[in-house]
Amino acid sequence: MEQIKEENNDVPLICEVLQILGAKWSFLVIAELSKGPKRFQQLHRAVGVVRTQSLTDALRHLENNGIVNRVVFPTVPVSVEYSLTEKGHDFKTSLQEMEKWAAKWSQPRA
Repeated sequence: MEQIKEENNDVPLICEVLQILGAKWSFLVIAELSKGPKRFQQLHRAVGVVRTQSLTDALRHLENNGIVNRVVFPTVPVSVEYSLTEKGHDFKTSLQEMEKWAAKWSQPRA
């Protein structure tokens, strides 16, 4: 299989992708936000297996990499809403293909 490489660099592009999206819980967060914008608590309930701090870390990581948009509303208390950026939405097709692959090859759960 041919490796796709960045111009002027020997590091395959997939490594860059995995650095951004390979962080723990990133796929779960992207999948949930692909359904629409959510406030933090809505997102936390939807991805119930994730600890609060881990979700915060994942959201910050995705925001810093241009995948997630964070909007703060000046209410009391402050409300924060998360949504996918154009870059994040563009990943949905890949995520759907990964889900198809997982469905085809996953082992039955005991």
